[in-house]
Amino acid sequence: MKENNYFQKVYDLTRKIPAGKVTTYGIIATYLELGSARMVGWALNKSFSADNPVPAHRVVNRNGELTGRNHFPAPGMMQKLLESEGIKIEDNKIVDFKKKLWYP
Repeated sequence: MKENNYFQKVYDLTRKIPAGKVTTYGIIATYLELGSARMVGWALNKSFSADNPVPAHRVVNRNGELTGRNHFPAPGMMQKLLESEGIKIEDNKIVDFKKKLWYP
């Protein structure tokens, strides 16, 4: 599978995550049947150069931790974006994670 095609599928699904909700790298990987959660993270890491904005801040690890936060252009940006959508964060982890979880 071509890299751009893979990235595009991840981006398209990520754009469907509603504001105020999050999903995980693993959920995206399983839904798209495209490989591992790590590959989804790699694609989202490249999303800042995508033509159409990708809400990568809405994708977290399986425990609700903001593991991708260090890949954002500015420190704290991922947390600020999530909090602006009404998601509470404590110690780089989503509070009430299961209630905020979105499945495609």
